[in-house]
Amino acid sequence: MSWRALGVASVVVVCAPRPALADANDLVMSRLTETVDTAGGIAYVPQNRELRALASQLGVVIAPHLLTPADTLGFGGFQLTADLTTTTIDASERYWRVLEGTQDPAGDGGVAHGSSTLRTVGMFVRKGMWFPFPSFEVGAGAVHLVDSRIWTGQLYTKLALHEGYHQLPIPSVAVRGGVSRMMMQRELDLTVASLDLTVSKHFGIGGTWRLDPYVGWNILVIIPRSEVIDPTPNVDPLEPGNEMDAGNSFVFKDQDNIYRQRFLLGFKAQYYVIQITVEAVFALAGTSLDDRNGTSDECMVTSTTTACDSKDQAGSQRTLSVSAGVDF
Repeated sequence: MSWRALGVASVVVVCAPRPALADANDLVMSRLTETVDTAGGIAYVPQNRELRALASQLGVVIAPHLLTPADTLGFGGFQLTADLTTTTIDASERYWRVLEGTQDPAGDGGVAHGSSTLRTVGMFVRKGMWFPFPSFEVGAGAVHLVDSRIWTGQLYTKLALHEGYHQLPIPSVAVRGGVSRMMMQRELDLTVASLDLTVSKHFGIGGTWRLDPYVGWNILVIIPRSEVIDPTPNVDPLEPGNEMDAGNSFVFKDQDNIYRQRFLLGFKAQYYVIQITVEAVFALAGTSLDDRNGTSDECMVTSTTTACDSKDQAGSQRTLSVSAGVDF
């Protein structure tokens, strides 16, 4: 083979289209449907109840994590960290059949659709500020859901209402607001807003270590929004005989916001500029309701209509997070 022929062959191999690869924790939203026979053929009914529970549990997984005591970094302070988080999910519940890696995509086997936990890794930068208020802090980061293509961008602001009196038996108190936005998932938009109240106390150890245990309460507002979903992705509507397939695509109707409460306990230990933070979080089970106009009927499993109210079926969840980095 000549060098020219070899070069052409190489270009063909590199430029040839490849099938899109999905990881085990990527989402296949078209599975959250039930089929109904109609006069015009098969209709796909979106399962609003399952969407609500999925968004509720996934929202807790990608929600902003505190990982800081109430004290701010100070207006000259700067922090860079790497975070690892593990959150439990109800993997045996039917709505988790959306996971690409499940062995039961129809959800009929009653088996777990994956691991009982989802892990995320992320990197954050935090900066103390003096404007617009003293004791003000901002932070930003990127978080990746392991074994998926999903990333989230996160932002937060924190205001210490009381801090710095470390020699007195008085705790520091802060409020924080944050937001997390899921990306790299084309069928589901998920935004999570967060508001928390934190109390912490600083202790010096041997003049070299500092320890800051903290507790807090947090409320999440989870906002799921559907993109256009193709329930038959393996059918090409441009092929002769498949022209009607394009009509099967659907969108989940916008749901009322989902609310979840979390309680947290953690500590930050620091030596010189090196710090490590460990945090445990407990999220209460979901109770919010998507109230549809014109009906009081509650959506059931394998519902054949979308004209029903969807109650959040998500169970309680536990999260363990570890953060390590440097404070300047």
